[in-house]
Amino acid sequence: MNKNRVIVAMSGGVDSSVAAALLKQEGYEVIGITMKTWGFMEVGGAPKHESGCCSLDAIFDAKSIATKFDFPHYTVDFTKAFEGAVIEDFVDEYFNGRTPNPCVICNRKIKWEEMLFKADSLDAYYVATGHYAKIEYNEQTDRYSLKLAEDSNKDQTYTLWGLTQESLSRTLLPLGKYSKPEVRKIAEEMGIKTANKPDSQEICFVADNNYERFLRERVPEKIAGIEEGYLIYKGEKIGSHKGIPFYTIGQRKGLGVALGKPVYVKNINKTDNIVELGDAEDLLQISLTADQVNYVSVSEMKIGSTVIAKIRYSDKGSPAVIKYADKSKIKIDFIEPKRAITPGQSLAIYDEQGYLLAGGIITKE
Repeated sequence: MNKNRVIVAMSGGVDSSVAAALLKQEGYEVIGITMKTWGFMEVGGAPKHESGCCSLDAIFDAKSIATKFDFPHYTVDFTKAFEGAVIEDFVDEYFNGRTPNPCVICNRKIKWEEMLFKADSLDAYYVATGHYAKIEYNEQTDRYSLKLAEDSNKDQTYTLWGLTQESLSRTLLPLGKYSKPEVRKIAEEMGIKTANKPDSQEICFVADNNYERFLRERVPEKIAGIEEGYLIYKGEKIGSHKGIPFYTIGQRKGLGVALGKPVYVKNINKTDNIVELGDAEDLLQISLTADQVNYVSVSEMKIGSTVIAKIRYSDKGSPAVIKYADKSKIKIDFIEPKRAITPGQSLAIYDEQGYLLAGGIITKE
């Protein structure tokens, strides 16, 4: 397999464009790939025009970069794989009273596993993306490590915890050593037209950020079968909820009750069809359990060790102690109570040097 050939996942944004251009400058034989994973006709949410990573504009932007830097570019249809691995999981998680993180699933199953299959077919050894993270190889442990990017505000290791050692060994991440302003400056200096293109903020297939709208349009037959249940506060029924899929831990708006003070979703009980509300302090927890664990920079966790744990993408991380760990499950206790620990979201565990040790999906105790 050609170790000088790399396929670059190109979304049409500034990050992936600069990643491809830098690799071309370094002497790699670059092939640009834009992944078509969904269409607005199927997922809705943007009736006036298409935008984002799967739009025609994004494809044309990516192709223009390939033309400018003289490398081939292809648009590849991954919609079937994306449908099964990402969208179906997204729907199922909400109906199970959990809050999914589709980017984690997409990175592992689509942007790496499917792209590596494509790389094999093109005799390319490497896959590259515009993610902000660093990959290192540790000779002592014979493992590939993920480390926080230089730009802590843009670091994306949290969504990459599911990558296998095989995937990491064949991955190039050119942007890990740069800040976002530096990347935009590089783009301007290279004459890349997407230099000032805004970053996408929403989940790609829910362009309007309206999950309820998406679920109602996506699975109307399942929505029709939803039964209303009780809203419970301090053990008392105070109203009715519109369906388990439409709530998430920590939610304050759209609860349909007025208690003269802010209240939040504290717990979602699918079995009894109950949404439990509480005060802000009721959202604080010490312990969490994660399953579907993947070990990244280490092969195991030492019980009793202190780590830095993140429970959502925007989380800055908090000290925690490993209480239990095996190949599929990890339990931790935070040193200080953590707010709104949410089943379905990801747990990412780091050491003090910024290495991503392991990750998993947060579950109920």
